[in-house]
Amino acid sequence: MSAISRTQLRLYFAGPLINQAERHFNECLCSKLEEMGIRVFLPQRDGAESSKPPYNEMSKDERRRVMFVLDREEILTADIFLFVLDGRVPDEGACVELGIAYGQRYLALQKKILVGLRTDKRTAFAEAMLNPMISQALDKVCLKEEELLDYLKLVLKDTALI
Repeated sequence: MSAISRTQLRLYFAGPLINQAERHFNECLCSKLEEMGIRVFLPQRDGAESSKPPYNEMSKDERRRVMFVLDREEILTADIFLFVLDGRVPDEGACVELGIAYGQRYLALQKKILVGLRTDKRTAFAEAMLNPMISQALDKVCLKEEELLDYLKLVLKDTALI
């Protein structure tokens, strides 16, 4: 596996970002991660938003294509993939993003931490918290924000974990 040579770890932030509460949660957690010295790509802030140039001048189809390519490239360059799993079922776009991150790590043997955060007790599966195609692709699922932040502090101290 390739070694991490960057001094600042890069994190891709995947999860629901449709409503105001989700976006606010993402922004607050993102701020905490950045205060720890992690470089975060938050799609709702850093991605191909329709209200920002040059994306606001593109057609919907052009913007969707750019969004996919930009997010894919950010996933591939990230050292850490964070998946916010809240909701009865995880966000379907973030599930695809997890597949990209896991596929890269598995097929290209590239080091990358895949971590989930699930603070929501609702579930679609009676016998399990998550679909095994999601839970088994993740290295760790944290059940509280504090647990996630503590885990990432360990990663920052010992990048050999990646």
